[in-house]
This record gives sequence, structure tokens and C-alpha cells, in this order.
Amino acid sequence: MGRLGLTEILVIVGIVILLFGGKKIPELMKGLGSGIKEFKNAAKDDQPGPAVKKEEEEIK
Repeated sequence: MGRLGLTEILVIVGIVILLFGGKKIPELMKGLGSGIKEFKNAAKDDQPGPAVKKEEEEIK
């Protein structure tokens, strides 16, 4: 599959506007933005710490 061109993007945007209406789109984008922000925060918190902490947990 190739990249999306300008025409394809405009068609997708037009379909979204027809389905949801102009008033609902800002709410959808706000929800999408907060979801992405939450995902980034969760991914940041999930990163493993130093190996020393893992060894200390195994001893307990």
C-alpha cells in the first residue's frame, strides 16, 4: 500500500464530517488527544528500572 495522497485524505475527512457532523468532531479530537496523552504516560511509566531494583525485589 502506498501513502495517502491529498485526494484520499480529503475524501476521508469528508466522510467523517458527513458521519459525525461538524459539531461532534472537536469532541472526538479532544478525546483522541487525551487518549494518546494517557497512552504516552502509561508507556513512560512502564519502562523498566535499573537491574539493581529487580534483584532487590527477588531477595524479598
